[in-house]
Amino acid sequence: MAERILYEITGTDREHFLQGLVTNDVRHVKDGLVYTALLTPQGKYLADFFLLARGDAIVIDIDESIAEATIKRLGMYKLRADVAIAPSDLKVYRGTGPAPEGALTDPRHPDMGWRLYGDEAGDDGTDWDAIRVEHCIPETGIELTPDTFILEAGFAQLNGVDFRKGCYVGQEVTARMKHKTELRKGFVTVGVEGPAEPGTEITSENRSVGRLFTRSGDRAIAYLRFGRADGELSAGEAVVTYL
Repeated sequence: MAERILYEITGTDREHFLQGLVTNDVRHVKDGLVYTALLTPQGKYLADFFLLARGDAIVIDIDESIAEATIKRLGMYKLRADVAIAPSDLKVYRGTGPAPEGALTDPRHPDMGWRLYGDEAGDDGTDWDAIRVEHCIPETGIELTPDTFILEAGFAQLNGVDFRKGCYVGQEVTARMKHKTELRKGFVTVGVEGPAEPGTEITSENRSVGRLFTRSGDRAIAYLRFGRADGELSAGEAVVTYL
């Protein structure tokens, strides 16, 4: 499991500050975990993370690989806002099945279980990749990269974007993709029969139509160009089935 880093945002402007930056409605932290993303002005992915309310702070739960750069980026937007960002002593423990007292439901999908914030880090041994592949849930640094548009990554289905909340960085591009175009590319779960490692190019009639990402057994998350993926698909020696 990837290491998670937690930060606290405090100050009287903390909610308003985040509300103008991230893809989801920060006001919902009072109801539980909020899954959201930070985008470039061009609408591309910079980071994804969870937000939770903790006393007089909003806590950011983020993958270690993007934590430092994300916090630096947030700091650039502070200007005169009454906010402070500092590391948190909290840790996160993840699991599935019956949730312990105080655990919060992962908002992306019911099968992603719960997250418990306290003194212990880790998880209960759940096969997270199997769950992610089954439900096509992208992961930081694997499927989610600086080339990603969040609607192609399924953020609408993962409760990661709110189309009614108003302006945020990258909102215009995201809204245009939602309302004016049909998605031509995106992540889907595919069947894979035969040897094929993550990163293998998917082809149809000798044309590139996508790429494999996380694989679990005979299924994988793949990025596909939908208009081209209508023939027989292969990834190296493996046969790929568009489910």
